[in-house]
Amino acid sequence: MQSLISTCDFCDQHLEAIATGLVRVLPPQFRNFGRLQSFHGQVSTVQCFEDNSLVRAALEGAGLARVLVVDGGGSMRHALFGGNLAALAARSGWAGVVIDGCVRDVAEIAAAPVGVRALATMPMPPRKQGAGQRDLAVRIQGVSVRPGDWLYADADGMLVSAEPLHMGPRSGSADE
Repeated sequence: MQSLISTCDFCDQHLEAIATGLVRVLPPQFRNFGRLQSFHGQVSTVQCFEDNSLVRAALEGAGLARVLVVDGGGSMRHALFGGNLAALAARSGWAGVVIDGCVRDVAEIAAAPVGVRALATMPMPPRKQGAGQRDLAVRIQGVSVRPGDWLYADADGMLVSAEPLHMGPRSGSADE
């Protein structure tokens, strides 16, 4: 079971790390499609364009409560993730999947106990040509994400950190 996190509190407590780039905030273009609204874990990456062969291959491996970050180049022409892969991610123990691209089968994704964020929905299936690369540094909507980073997602947004983040004593949020 994932513990509760607060990206707002992390931002309040890690402003210096954000300023230096050790903590990076993903832009708000991503929509929640998964049953889990909050999730976090160490990052594994896939870079592919309109072809989800390596996404499936990654999700077939033990998730170990990690988050798969997929650099799909922001394509809006083919979905890279759907209901079958959401069920596979949950069975394999992945905490979540972040797609810089589209998903399909949203009702099936919403039923799977995994976090899923993506840009939009698209009914067109992915290509299956085996193209892409795994576990390399990627750029997601202009933000650098590396294998081994930590990703934190909740209703307020997503953060990526070079090191695991921990909550310090709460002294009130920046907007109070």
